[in-house]
Amino acid sequence: MATVSLDNVNKVYDNGFHAVHDLSLDIADGEFMVLVGPSGCGKTTALRMVAGLEDITSGKLQIGGRVVNDLSPKERDIAMVFQNYALYPHMTVAENIGFALKLRKLPKDKLDAKVKETAEILGLTEWLDRKPGQLSGGQRQRVAMGRAIVREPSVFLMDEPLSNLDAKLRVQMRAEVSRIQRRIGVATIYVTHDQIEAMTMGDRVAVLRAGVLQQCATPQVLYDRPDNVFVAAFIGSPAMNLYEATIGEGGRSVRIGSQEIALPDSVTVAHSGLAAFADKQVIVGLRPEHLPAASAGTTGPTLAGDVDLVEALGSELVVHFTIDAKRVIAEGAHSADAESAAISGEGVARVDPKTPVKAGDRLNFAVDTAGMQFFDPESGAAIWQ
Repeated sequence: MATVSLDNVNKVYDNGFHAVHDLSLDIADGEFMVLVGPSGCGKTTALRMVAGLEDITSGKLQIGGRVVNDLSPKERDIAMVFQNYALYPHMTVAENIGFALKLRKLPKDKLDAKVKETAEILGLTEWLDRKPGQLSGGQRQRVAMGRAIVREPSVFLMDEPLSNLDAKLRVQMRAEVSRIQRRIGVATIYVTHDQIEAMTMGDRVAVLRAGVLQQCATPQVLYDRPDNVFVAAFIGSPAMNLYEATIGEGGRSVRIGSQEIALPDSVTVAHSGLAAFADKQVIVGLRPEHLPAASAGTTGPTLAGDVDLVEALGSELVVHFTIDAKRVIAEGAHSADAESAAISGEGVARVDPKTPVKAGDRLNFAVDTAGMQFFDPESGAAIWQ
């Protein structure tokens, strides 16, 4: 068991490309830390530096309280699980799991006992005599994890281990990996580009962009209090609606396009920094669930939009709408399709499935002002105090 500490770690390649900038993170013993971000953000490079597969240009890396910058991967007492399972096809599941122990020349009775124990943890007991080719993708991934677990390392490193699985199996394996990690209680660093995977698995999530750490917090804090526009746009599915807006006199209202929304005292107190933006532009954010359809009894502020598309999901309707405000794009935080939709000014709302609405309607959305987020349009930083 060990902690992992990265202190101002940098990676600069020979061609001058600065892949990771001053990364500082502390992963507690037993903690499940997820590194997430778009392709090319530096998350895998950071993981490979912890593993010893990439040299650290500057900064300090500690595992279990000792500096390991110059130690080989073998000397760091880590185990890594990759997205490609890298199993030996000619060996059985038992032989694959126990291979590292066999290299250590562990006595056969102890080796068999450890393999059996690991197989029980992973639910692989009945497959121990099978070859990898006879297993499903999820079972092969569990064998790859078993090969890491059996070594009893101080730290687990996982590089997008579920990316080769189909969507249904990925959801199932998220729960499996989390359960296994909690049971063995080893500090784990998990890399993914999938923010839903990050949010459902991590004790804490570190969001990276262009090699720079944007925010590290629990999933709920990232969702409720993003530090900047990038985190706000990247975390959440459907993504947060972000618009250019103008703050009214005294910071007591916000104008989004041609529509003005009064801000109650609770919002102006929580976001007291808005007073400095009176009559100035800000970026306002509203998550889809903070825009339910207004009813006859709605007394608070509303936002009217033209409905473009309605997706019926059974438990809710996802309503795509357009308003006369400019949508804000956080570069790299969306897929290309999402960015195209955002450029057209489209917003997304989650509404009650019984709401009578169809494409072409004009719908009033009840604005949950308590869920509003505000950002400085120049720095992108959240506006609070």
